[in-house]
Amino acid sequence: MEINLESKIEGLLFYKGEDVSIKKLAELLNVSEEEINEALGKLEQSLTGRGLVLVRKDDRVVLGITGELSSLIESIRKEEITKELSKATLETLSIILYKNGVSRSEIDYIRGVNSSFILRNLLVRGLIEKVVDSKDSRRLLYRPTFETLSYMNVTSITELPNYREVVASLSGVINQNENTND
Repeated sequence: MEINLESKIEGLLFYKGEDVSIKKLAELLNVSEEEINEALGKLEQSLTGRGLVLVRKDDRVVLGITGELSSLIESIRKEEITKELSKATLETLSIILYKNGVSRSEIDYIRGVNSSFILRNLLVRGLIEKVVDSKDSRRLLYRPTFETLSYMNVTSITELPNYREVVASLSGVINQNENTND
């Protein structure tokens, strides 16, 4: 059974968890931008009356939550923000602090698991931010926010405990991964 284009788009947007350009969707699905726009129209219709909506801004689209769920989502979000950070969340935040600019794939490699949900949680809490990689504008990096550094009472990343040793250790893990992929 062949899955239709709008279902493929829905799955891709769900997986990405962030906005994607129509051009990128066309490239990923190996179809024209016109076919993507037509399928997006069908997807919008099929989502009517459900918990998700398709949000469009300029040439980008993302899956969002319908307005009827906003109060429920807001209460869940408040709970997420106020509860203590889990060990996995602290581990991820530590990687971001010490690397001070790290991609999701690097975080996933270091931790050995998918970190998407944890990264979303840290973003929602305002502990980290996404920035465009200055070396490759197609790539996003995660960095600690000024608020996080201020809360930790450090004025520079280099003031973190055992900074040089931890950075060297993390660099060794990343370099080991790059060598095994050659």
